[in-house]
Amino acid sequence: MSDTIIPHARLTEAGARAIVRGAAAKAAEIGQPQCIAVVDDGGHLIVFMRMDGAFALSTDTAIAKAVTAAIYRSPTGEIAEGVDLRLAIATQGKRINLPGGLPIIVDGKCIGGVGIGSGTGEQDRICANAGLAMLEGAQTF
Repeated sequence: MSDTIIPHARLTEAGARAIVRGAAAKAAEIGQPQCIAVVDDGGHLIVFMRMDGAFALSTDTAIAKAVTAAIYRSPTGEIAEGVDLRLAIATQGKRINLPGGLPIIVDGKCIGGVGIGSGTGEQDRICANAGLAMLEGAQTF
């Protein structure tokens, strides 16, 4: 391998669907329908699911959480109050600080993000972690 090319792992559609299945199963278990988004490492949508009964506007926030987690390679909801608003303004609303977005990290490399929305921040994060647990070798938070 030359110093101009970096090997790259990719999240497959099958992997993204496994994450969605795990998150949806946890959402059903806790009785909170969710919007579930999985994106690749560039923030491009791979799979989306809106469970029956999930809040319609959470479609947008679930996708934004997944994109933010993938691009910034860190969980959403952990930026100090005030700074989060300035970052949201600076990124024209693309940097979201609501809990429920987690990066998909395998072998130390971020290969995507999962975003969950429609419950409380804690419920969203629990479901996101359940989704990550379905992907072999994925870090949970």
